[in-house]
This record gives sequence, C-alpha cells and structure tokens, in this order.
Amino acid sequence: MATATENATELGANTLSSELVDWVGDAANGTVISADRRPGGGRREAWVVEVRGADGAVRPLFLRYDRLDPEEKGDDFTLHREAAFFRALGGTAVPVPSIVGVHPVEQAILSELVPGQARFSRLHDEGQRVSVASDFMRILAEMHRVDPHRLGLPDQDPDADLRVLVHREIDTWEKVYRDSGSSDPLIDLGLDWVRSHVPDVSGPVVIVQGDTGPGNFLYENGKVTAVLDLELGHLGDPHDDLAWVSVRAVQEPFTNLVERFDDYARVAGTDVDLDRVRFYRVLAELRIVILGHRRRTEPDLLGEVGNSLVYGLLHRRLLLEALGDVVGVAIADVEPVPSVPGERDWLYGAALEQIRQIIVPRSEDPFVIQRSKGLARILKHLREAESVSAPVEQRDLDDLEAVLDYRPSSVAAGTAELVRRCLEGTVPVETAVATLLRQVAGETQALRPAMGVLADRHFDPLER
Repeated sequence: MATATENATELGANTLSSELVDWVGDAANGTVISADRRPGGGRREAWVVEVRGADGAVRPLFLRYDRLDPEEKGDDFTLHREAAFFRALGGTAVPVPSIVGVHPVEQAILSELVPGQARFSRLHDEGQRVSVASDFMRILAEMHRVDPHRLGLPDQDPDADLRVLVHREIDTWEKVYRDSGSSDPLIDLGLDWVRSHVPDVSGPVVIVQGDTGPGNFLYENGKVTAVLDLELGHLGDPHDDLAWVSVRAVQEPFTNLVERFDDYARVAGTDVDLDRVRFYRVLAELRIVILGHRRRTEPDLLGEVGNSLVYGLLHRRLLLEALGDVVGVAIADVEPVPSVPGERDWLYGAALEQIRQIIVPRSEDPFVIQRSKGLARILKHLREAESVSAPVEQRDLDDLEAVLDYRPSSVAAGTAELVRRCLEGTVPVETAVATLLRQVAGETQALRPAMGVLADRHFDPLER
C-alpha cells in the first residue's frame, strides 16, 4: 500500500502538510496524486483530493480541514465532534457523505465526494427549485425522525427535557462569547432575551443539524444528494432547524417558505409552531453574531475578510429584525445620510478596476478569484465609509441622546449604556431595539456597495 504523495510540493499555494497528505493516503488505501482547495467551507477549509489505488483507479475524495487547535479557536465545535453526527445519520433516510477517515489528532475529516451543486441560487428553473427545496424539507423531517440515541456524544443527552437542552445550548454559546474577553451590547441583549423566553415545552428531542438550509446541501437532477455541514449539530427542538432554514433563505432565497414548511409538516406528521420558529430565529442569529464577534476580536488576516464584513453586518441586522419581530418593533425606513466624495476615491476606483479587469479575468484558480472578489468588497466598503461615517455617527449620537438624556462621548459608550439600562429594566426593550436598528441602517449604508442585494434582504414571511 502506497502512502506518500507523488509530489507534495505541487499541491497548490495553500498546501497541506506532508503528514496530513500521508494520512489521507493511508485512510484511502492509496497515493494522493492531487489536492485542490475549493472556495467556501465556512470556517473550515474544503479540499478535493484524488487518490490512486493499487489497481491504478483514481478515487476523488473530499477533505474538511481546520488548522486551528480547538483550544485556540475557543469553541467546542470540532471536526471530531461533527464526525459523530455524520456517523449517526449514516445508513438512515438522510443522505450524508460516507466517512473514509477521521484524523486521530488533527481536525480533519475525509469523506466520499458526493456529486451535486451546493449553490441553490445557481438553480434558475422554478420547477427544479421547488423540487429540490421540497426534497430537502422531506429529508429534514426524516433527520428529525432519527433516534437521537444514535449520536452517543457525552455532552448531548437524548433523554433530557427539551427545556434543559435549550438552556444548555444557550450556555454553550454564552461561553464562546465570554471566552472572547470582550463585550458586545447586541449580544448581551440577545442572550438576555433568549434566556427569558425559552419555549415551555418538554419535547420532542431530535438531532438538529444547525445552520441548515440552502447552501449546506448538495443537489442534482431535482433531488438532494447529500446534507453537508453538521458543525453546529446538537440535540434539541426540530423548530430550531426550521428557523435556520428561514435564516439561510435570506442569503439564498428558497422558494415559498410557507409552502416549504407545509412540505415539512406533511412528512413530519406534525404542525409547525411559528412562535417557536420565531424564538429559534433569534437564537440562530445570535449564534451567528457570536461567531462573528469572535472573528472581530481575533481577526484572521488570511480569512475571507470581505465576506465576513458583509455577512457579519447582515446577521447583526437580522438579529435585530428577529428581536423586533418578537417584541413588536416594525422595520422603519431610515433616510440615508448625504455621501461626500473623498479625495482618495480615484485610488479605490483604480484598485477595484484592476481587480475586475486584470486580476480576476487572468486568474484560473476559483479560490484566488473568490478572494479577489473579497478584497474588492473591502475596498468598496472603505471608500463608502469615508464618505458617510461622520454624519452617520452624529445621527447615532442624536438618537442615543434622545433616549439617555445626555450626549454620550461615543456611539460605543452610549450603546453600552442603552443596553445596560434595558437589561436593568429602565429602558424598554422596544426602545433599545428600535435605536439599534437605526444604527445598523447607518452601518448598512457604509457597506451597501459591498453587500449588493443583501443590503435589502429580509426574512421571508412565516404566515400566509
């Protein structure tokens, strides 16, 4: 059995260590002949590797890899933990990639490469879109039928009361937040709300995928071929996953959401409780914002910074909109501040045009193209922020002064005081949410050129 790569030095600019390449070869009983890093993968790297077996046949496989030590990353969502969810769902009605190997030390999962497309937004035929989306909701209902005892993780108790599990889930995410060593008033507000509004139901307890929906499954020929990304999996309420579908549908519109919930209910044999979906929508957005907070406090300079800016702000806004929905604050239009052109605008323009007309067209590596577009988003944001940041700041200070009865020294200090008073009960939560929504409108204006259509995306209606 050959185990060494034929040429470890030619595996691309983003290389895998020779030790990891050897492990891939051992796990697949062959020799690694190529490794290609692919765009996406969220917080983890995504690689397609080809392994030649003793019979000469080439076998394509998929490698999910996280270079960060779990202790350094500051959360318990390891690839080793995720592998337990894939194994629990293996052999059930839920299509998941077959695990070839899990590295005993490093955070790496090697699996079969499943055919299919991940980007639901690339599917334009409406009949095909409905077919795939309906099939996914069927599979999600089947996932919630899988015996949760199959999971076998010591921190996930399938016999616990659902309310206990939800509080434990909130504890888990609060720990991730507190371990960052810095505070965010929006997260403090969100944690306080979800703790005091956990649905008063004892079950059922199911395997929850977490972060489920368009973008986290593969499809082909009108059907789902595999469910992907179980990083945030846990035991909990099936409505948690339905809320995630609602969240991800903002990023990639997922046909008629009400009809998709009907699809789920038919297969699950139970009604969908929209109030519970609304609760878990707040919790889902809170989790995303906590992950974004961690990235801001410990930035990865080689990460997808442009995407992080866009999606970080999108989900801060969506968290506030989800909170507004449950406390009765409507989304109000906020008049944009006047944009003042800057002396350096032409430099931003030159950089953007060179990325658009020279760098991207001459790049053949999808990973390089993706990162180039991310750099363009950063430049678009910086150019617009120079033009609007000062008047937005003055408007935010005016808003805070009207609520606090004094003008704070900064927007950050005033926001912290606003939320502190809200948590102690002297400022209504509705007032805090409305004020923060106006703040995020200003932030959205500064990031709008980089956000594109996401700047105006909101949750789909949950009711007819």
